[in-house]
Amino acid sequence: MALSTDLPAAEMAANDPTHASPMTTLTSPIDLLAAVPFMIGFEPSDSLVLMGLRNESVDVAMRIDFPEVLDLDQIALLITHLKENSIEEALVVSYIPESVSDADVVIKALSEALESDGFPLRESLIVVSGRWRSLICSDLDCCPMEGQPLPSIESSRIAAEQIAQGQPFPFKDENELLHSIEPITDGEIEAIIGQIPEIDYESDPRAQQREGAEAFVDFINDFESDGICRDKKLVALVLVRMRDLQVRDFVMGSVKEEKINLYFDAYRWLMKIAPTGYIAPIASVFAAICYERGDGALAQRVLTKALLDDEKYPLALLLKELFTRGKRPEIFREMRAELHPKVCDAIFSGTLAM
Repeated sequence: MALSTDLPAAEMAANDPTHASPMTTLTSPIDLLAAVPFMIGFEPSDSLVLMGLRNESVDVAMRIDFPEVLDLDQIALLITHLKENSIEEALVVSYIPESVSDADVVIKALSEALESDGFPLRESLIVVSGRWRSLICSDLDCCPMEGQPLPSIESSRIAAEQIAQGQPFPFKDENELLHSIEPITDGEIEAIIGQIPEIDYESDPRAQQREGAEAFVDFINDFESDGICRDKKLVALVLVRMRDLQVRDFVMGSVKEEKINLYFDAYRWLMKIAPTGYIAPIASVFAAICYERGDGALAQRVLTKALLDDEKYPLALLLKELFTRGKRPEIFREMRAELHPKVCDAIFSGTLAM
């Protein structure tokens, strides 16, 4: 069965869709299977992946753990996200766990709900024990009942084109993704943090806020040069000052779209090295960057780290709501364009050249 559409990198983890820029054109189910890991950031298993087409492009893709039992509320939530994004058609790839005996009930319920709500099903693939087949294709030479071996991602055309475009290779599984954001303990940075005074809000805080904003600019410059910042005093100062909302908003607003990969790498490194009590601000900013890039799986895990550090952190709670509602990533670019000049005025009484 032929499938020709442009797919953007996106993922839904814990019922939250994300969006990103288009990737290579897909011409077959084989291409779709090879593209899914690039869309969600890791090679899925025991998962249900739902994608929504608009104007022949996948505008939103969502991943959830494959339900062990039929959950109509969960299906309704998936379809709600399709409606909110004005989706026209749907694609489904089901990675069925060996422990689930009635997967067909879940897939049938989802398919019927999609059709009932006006979302024709363009393709529905199932993957079981390393083999795949289409539930829509009736050509047994193409899609035999026993399925075909799952294609290798590494040798696929999709992978070659994505890597050539600078896209990272997807993680092997969710555990490898989580390993990429495991904390790094640095006792020296923790000791330096203990020597840095917090901002005194009883007097004019702008001098210390400027100190934090300027420290972040220096940090980014160092990181861009070496892929790491070796100045531990500078790192500690950034982490302490980012607890201030103005400095945090300055940091979030400083992202340049053309250098988003640099900021992605820098924020991830900074979050990993941040000690407990200093994680929530940087993790929240990093989660927004992940979401904007289409790294929905990573955005969710990073946001979890922020809330574990501070379960009431306002920005993390706001991001959780935005992710759950499936807001388009453009919202973060709009927020930066609106807020950053105001933050610069508040801290510097004028913009800061970066």
